[in-house]
Amino acid sequence: MPKALVVDLDKCTGCRSCELACSFKHHGEFNPAKSAIHVSIFADKAFYVPVVCYQCNKPFCKEVCPTGALYASEANGAFVVKVDTEKCVGCKMCMLACPFGSITVQDDGFAQKCDLCGGEPECAVFCVPGAIEFKDMEESSLKKTRATAEKFYQQKEDSQ
Repeated sequence: MPKALVVDLDKCTGCRSCELACSFKHHGEFNPAKSAIHVSIFADKAFYVPVVCYQCNKPFCKEVCPTGALYASEANGAFVVKVDTEKCVGCKMCMLACPFGSITVQDDGFAQKCDLCGGEPECAVFCVPGAIEFKDMEESSLKKTRATAEKFYQQKEDSQ
């Protein structure tokens, strides 16, 4: 059974511990700007949305990469798209292609996206309220999630 990051919006408190855990794991510093997960805060409604890479089945970021720096892999039973920094030229095409804004280009000039921390996502480990979990998903549920992602992408394309 495949694994994936699952977010329960009803549990998210906006503490941003997930961002801190991610940036520390990958950059050795507590800096949310260097995190591969970002919490969108809607303060007026006290609503928080952790935005994480959905590891799309048909990753547009991978398809538009002119150097082939993005590649599909597996981490602890989960499908994951990774960045090969030896091939990345920092062109930002992947950023433009991602419908969720889940890819950034860091100060070092390379694309950064969630790599599921090699199969033990720190964001899920340090999410105190339990809003982020890395768990087994039934294939039908995973397909439903990815179909929703495709719909979001299509809506974005239609609005342009």
